[in-house]
Amino acid sequence: NYEQVVNEVPGSPVFMMQLCQEARHLEVQIVGDEHGNAVALNGRDCSTQRRFQKIFEEGPPTVADPAAFREMERAAQRLTQSI
Repeated sequence: NYEQVVNEVPGSPVFMMQLCQEARHLEVQIVGDEHGNAVALNGRDCSTQRRFQKIFEEGPPTVADPAAFREMERAAQRLTQSI
C-alpha cells in the first residue's frame, strides 16, 4: 500500500506509474565504436523486478514475437549508429 512505500525510504520521492497489464521489460544489448559501427548482440527479458532492480534476466526473450524483437534490435542499432 501507499503508506508502506512512503515509509520504506523516509524522505525519498514517490513516483506513481500507471499499471500496464501484460507489459514486459525487454532490452537489446548493443556494442558500438567511435566510427559509427554498431551491432545488436542479443536481447533479454528483464521483466522480473523489485524496486526497479532486475531480479533476473531471461535470454533470449521468448515472450516477444521474433519479428517484432528483430525490429527492436534494428532500431537500437540505428539509434546507436546515430550517436
